[in-house]
Amino acid sequence: MNRPGEEKLKHLFRPGSIGRFKTKNMVKYGACCVSNYNGRDGFITPRELARVRVIASTGCGIITNQGAYPDPLGEGKAYFRQVAIFDDKFIPQFETIAGYIHDAGAVAIQQILHAGRYGGIDLGYCIQPSVVPQTLPHFRPPRELTKEQIKAIVAQHADAARRAIRAGFDGTEVTSFMGYLLANFNSRFTNQRSDEYGGSVENRGRFMRELIDAVKQATPDSPMLIRLNAAELMDRWGGNSEDECFELMQQAVDCGVDMISVTVGWQEAPESSFGRDVSPGHWNHLSAKAKRLFPKTAIAFGNRLPDPVMADQCIRDGVFDYWEVCRPLLADPELIHKAAEDRLNEVRPCIGSLNCLSRLFRDLPYTCTMNPVLGHEVEPEYAITPAVEKKRIMVIGAGPAGMEAAITARKRGHEVTVFEKSAHIGGNLAAYAANDLARPEDLRSVIDYYRVMADKLGIEVRLNTEANAKFMRSVLHQYDVCLVAAGARTDLGAFRYLEGAELLVDALEVAHGRIKPGHRVVMVGGGMIGLTIAESLTKAGHEVVVVEEEKRVAGDVMPTFKWRHTAWVDELGIRTLTSSRLVKVTSEGATVKNAKGEESFVAADTVLVSSPRKANHDLFHEFQWMVDELHGAGDAVIARGLDAAIHEGYRMGVRI
Repeated sequence: MNRPGEEKLKHLFRPGSIGRFKTKNMVKYGACCVSNYNGRDGFITPRELARVRVIASTGCGIITNQGAYPDPLGEGKAYFRQVAIFDDKFIPQFETIAGYIHDAGAVAIQQILHAGRYGGIDLGYCIQPSVVPQTLPHFRPPRELTKEQIKAIVAQHADAARRAIRAGFDGTEVTSFMGYLLANFNSRFTNQRSDEYGGSVENRGRFMRELIDAVKQATPDSPMLIRLNAAELMDRWGGNSEDECFELMQQAVDCGVDMISVTVGWQEAPESSFGRDVSPGHWNHLSAKAKRLFPKTAIAFGNRLPDPVMADQCIRDGVFDYWEVCRPLLADPELIHKAAEDRLNEVRPCIGSLNCLSRLFRDLPYTCTMNPVLGHEVEPEYAITPAVEKKRIMVIGAGPAGMEAAITARKRGHEVTVFEKSAHIGGNLAAYAANDLARPEDLRSVIDYYRVMADKLGIEVRLNTEANAKFMRSVLHQYDVCLVAAGARTDLGAFRYLEGAELLVDALEVAHGRIKPGHRVVMVGGGMIGLTIAESLTKAGHEVVVVEEEKRVAGDVMPTFKWRHTAWVDELGIRTLTSSRLVKVTSEGATVKNAKGEESFVAADTVLVSSPRKANHDLFHEFQWMVDELHGAGDAVIARGLDAAIHEGYRMGVRI
């Protein structure tokens, strides 16, 4: 009998097929690049196996295991802890993973990932079709491949595919996503060869065609999938046009691939492909074009498409065949099950913050802003287990840290009450969302999720209730535990000796809509909060000048989103005074001094302060002798970002 959500999303949950294999639904788990949970020697660790067990349980019809590099030298190795498949000694670990996937009733696909331009992480050089200098300084200097090396790489892919099938996988996938070796040959940006592997689109696709042919010959009874760009977004560097991308797809179709996974963008692309500034469904037209051009080839797609309802409609309308999901399942591994059970309001949303990629691009194991358990599945301490002793817990603050802790503690059986001094939950995240130029809906979805889960679990949330020392005395001994998650505030006290300090305005008051600034604004602080409010005010018609003591703005912004804020600053014409500090404020404006000691006056109607931020430590001192256990989480401990708040809130909830 079908579950209620399966009836509503009947296209998503209908059975399908890939090659000779049947799939239980039309959902493909995307490989998500690599996790960086493995050993430096290419062997899989218990940490990775625990993660794969979770992936296997997601309910997807097809599950693609993370990309493994196929060459013994490691020229294809992109990340320090990338898994390897260049030798038979690695087969047993892949047998374990294939077993997990099959036990869950899914078709198992192993991705082969040779990083090319982005590889050679242990070698100090990378290999490419041509010597094209890196545009990003952290990648290695290139060496041009000889024809003999090209043949060897093709053979290595075939051998890797053969090993994957011997290990029990049903098929293999080769990827060009994000600018890896296959993309390097396909693109006229990185392929400037003059032999039969370069020049025309047909010649540039020769490596791909040889690769497909070799893999298919090595594994003739197994489906062969390929991930190809429908748009490189590399126009600035002379990359492929959209038409060229689809010509290359046609070549892959002519070679008989069983599925094309349509992707968008390179690591070097100067615009976003699936960050928070891209609306869900923005790239759907590319998969629709692929499906229209190649109706007999299965098309998988999921680029910035986190919504099962939209995915169901896309399958119905022939936009693609399989919904390819990765990051939404990192945020909530139960997404497909919740969709099937018609519980989409309980989904922990993927907000596109790209914390995962920010860490990956720093060669760290990836984590997720929204899912504190990701990467810690192997650790019993992160599991939600029944509390040994049921406690009465009071949480101070209904921001992300407080709500995460409350929900987690309640799931363990504790009795939880949340006290919030404002009229709504969400804390400063609500104010941040109100000024966000990217996707306010993504940030608000976090608050909506917490509201839904609090209602479902029976957590009492007392709004308009300030928990101070007097309040604590009134409820003395009614609670066993107090968790302070009262966030951080703008530290106006840091300017108390400044002439005109009484004229300064807290930027958070503006963000919350409690104060309206004048037309001309000076924003002191060019971090995430200051820039977000400055951008919002500028778009609303204000003239804003940002003053920042550091050499650059966006210092506390997640690495994968820094460029977006600096681009907005340029697009909106926001003047920034870096290496500068505020020295005086009057009713006419602000006096600023730069690193050379030079002073300048900036006319302004309002001078806002967004930095420095100060954790709300006062309650820790006030409550120290009033409750058995006193803990803190999030910005109340030290002012940081959303990921730290959610992760700390969860860790407190799971251990109290």
